[in-house]
Amino acid sequence: MRFGLAALVLGAALVSSAEAAPPKKAPAHAAWLQTIVATPEGGVRMGNPAAKVKLIEFGSRTCPLCARFDVEGLPALKAGYIASGKVSYEFRDYPVHGALDLGPILLGQCVPTRAFFPVLDAMMAEQKTLVGRSDAIPDAKQKELQTATPNVVASYLAGFYGYTDFVVKRGLPIAKANACLADRKKIDVLVARADAANKAYAVSGTPTFVLNGAAQANVYDWAALEPLVRAAVAK
Repeated sequence: MRFGLAALVLGAALVSSAEAAPPKKAPAHAAWLQTIVATPEGGVRMGNPAAKVKLIEFGSRTCPLCARFDVEGLPALKAGYIASGKVSYEFRDYPVHGALDLGPILLGQCVPTRAFFPVLDAMMAEQKTLVGRSDAIPDAKQKELQTATPNVVASYLAGFYGYTDFVVKRGLPIAKANACLADRKKIDVLVARADAANKAYAVSGTPTFVLNGAAQANVYDWAALEPLVRAAVAK
């Protein structure tokens, strides 16, 4: 059913010698993979901010192709390119499925920035379970939601499909989750950012990959994306 769009692992080193050894620097690959920042455009970026190649994904948390890339492609991208400091990767939420995406987006953006990618990855890995319910929304409720505010719709669907319980089980307080789902300004910002993405990159589906400022046509998986990333790094 589609409606219109209206913890961290802490490292510790024990020094057994009487004279403390100088602290060891974290490997470069670990440093870049742990460099996570929110961007002014509403995304979250991983990697070297001065990377030669900048990759942006406009993705949907309910999109099967996006889930496939996150599970199959992103690990290779991280290990081979982001870790080297040559490529940065930014994920920007795009509500391709309208109201169905609103709840997962609002909840996914409600967590601390450092938890953004772990929660995103978990949502993608469990996407089939979350949106694959066999039972349907009751007809009376569907009729009611057709005239409800976007936040009411987002809150209901997030509960129905289990996204609210999903983030609460991962440490997000229920009160904060509900507050994020009820925040109308967040939806207004999301709509504005989606419009900006459409104007800048003609985003018509997900995933849409933008490589150094240029949207890549007909590229939906790692098999198609990797040669483009490799070529951009080699330039």
